[in-house]
Amino acid sequence: MRERQYYAAVEGGGTKFNCAIIDAERNIIAEQRFPTSTPDETLGQVVDFFSQQKVKGHQFTSLGLGCFGPLDLNPDSLQFGYIANTPKPHWSNTPIMNILQDELGCSVSIDTDVNAAALAEYKWGAAKACDVAIYVTVGTGVGGGVIINGRPLHGLNHPEIGHMLIGEIEGIGGTCPFHGCCVEGLASGTSMKKIWKCSAESLQPDHEAWVVEAKVLARLCHNLMLSFSPQRIILGGGVMQQSSLLESIQHYLAQSLAGYITLPQHRSFQDIVVMPALKDKSGLLGALALAMEQ
Repeated sequence: MRERQYYAAVEGGGTKFNCAIIDAERNIIAEQRFPTSTPDETLGQVVDFFSQQKVKGHQFTSLGLGCFGPLDLNPDSLQFGYIANTPKPHWSNTPIMNILQDELGCSVSIDTDVNAAALAEYKWGAAKACDVAIYVTVGTGVGGGVIINGRPLHGLNHPEIGHMLIGEIEGIGGTCPFHGCCVEGLASGTSMKKIWKCSAESLQPDHEAWVVEAKVLARLCHNLMLSFSPQRIILGGGVMQQSSLLESIQHYLAQSLAGYITLPQHRSFQDIVVMPALKDKSGLLGALALAMEQ
């Protein structure tokens, strides 16, 4: 009888690290979340969790890490696998891949959290059979991952879709410390709280904030459609849980493109701009996909 194969998966976000042991059939065997505090504290908890899983018999040789960034993903770089210059306090220049490899004695495959989520949606979710697909998460920050012909896009480094410049919307300026009116500076949960003086989940459905949010994300989708010609744009993250937001984005996107793009027969923007089929597991299953490809 073949021995059961286990993989370690880490979804490292700006708010929390989600860790899991997952088998080859995508069954989650054990899972635990830790707040993203300092690297020493958070990564110490991650290492302890996986060490305990090994004691329980959940042996693994590969770990997939989908992490917030920016990351250095150049294999020829001396900082390969590092978190680079990030607005997240204490985390800049953290050699996260090396720490996990050394502490857990396993190989680690690293990519951005959004590239990982995009890969999972391509393999098992809303982007199956798509030549070009983009996953955007709208949460604490805004990030985007691009899959082209089944592979995550890296290029010079990796996409930083959340920092695409948008400009003021309805007279509202952005709060990004690097770029001001970029997508993240206008549409992330963090920026919404700064702009509207309350959390996104506290805003009423008819609040003007949601019109601004929809227009920002529609403008992002406009740019993505013209830049990458994706067959699917998947919008995930906590802010997207607002019930009417997706429909508003689709409406403003169609209005913005103004018929310039000819869609294939029987296709609409409702087919192209969608929610994740894997729901809140896209990131974690993306880390599994990274681990399985080693």
